Amino acid sequence: MNILNAQESIFPKGKLAPNVYHTGDVWLNHLADADETFDYNVVLATFAPGAKLNWHNHPKGQQLYVTKGRGYYQERGKEVQLVKTGDVIKCTLNVEHWHAATSDSEFAYWAITGNAKTQWGEKLTQVYYDSVNVTVNKKDDIKAALLKLSKDKWQWMADKDVEKLSHLFHKDAQYVHMGGSWGTERELEIIESGGIWYKKATVHEASLDFMEDTAVVLNQITLLAEVGGNEVSNPFIVTEVYKKINGSWQLLNLSFVKQLVRE
Repeated sequence: MNILNAQESIFPKGKLAPNVYHTGDVWLNHLADADETFDYNVVLATFAPGAKLNWHNHPKGQQLYVTKGRGYYQERGKEVQLVKTGDVIKCTLNVEHWHAATSDSEFAYWAITGNAKTQWGEKLTQVYYDSVNVTVNKKDDIKAALLKLSKDKWQWMADKDVEKLSHLFHKDAQYVHMGGSWGTERELEIIESGGIWYKKATVHEASLDFMEDTAVVLNQITLLAEVGGNEVSNPFIVTEVYKKINGSWQLLNLSFVKQLVRE
């Protein structure tokens, strides 16, 4: 039996809740009520795809432990977060927010809520929810494209393909290596001449964060390179900074930090 099936057999999803403060189907299983010793309630909430709560806040706070699927979480005035199985969400005291399942996934979590009545606000409209779906899906597409671009870059460096790299590297970009730092012109010269031959970058892990029109990619890699005729292999954390300029993403910074390997 897998973990999700075990969860559903041990903790049934409970009763279908009436549509008072939410839209769509939501099941609630009240696992534990607050008492004199434990000043919080524990509820298992299960959302059908597309189900969503209205805006609300918790006077004594709430923590959500996501046990299944994917969902959205947003605090008033902040960006929507895409959350998934294994994530923990801390809803700060009296901060207005909403959460929901994505349109294509069930969503379940354990809610541990301080023993005070939830304060419900305005309805989360379908129009707003649909706009979130479009925005988040678009961001996911951009993220996937940028991670692919980052991966392609390593191959272009291995192939010494300075033509493709010259379109990707911003003319004023900076490159930070163990032996020093320099600009785009010198980096392309080094790659083309084989001064540093990036033979193979094995990417173990890659992550990406957005800051408006700027994206930061963190790569954990093992780099096989030839430097001055000598072949070396080293583990690095590589930071790549991209900015969207005139409709295309360009690399502004490429920095290598060698990881310490314990004997």
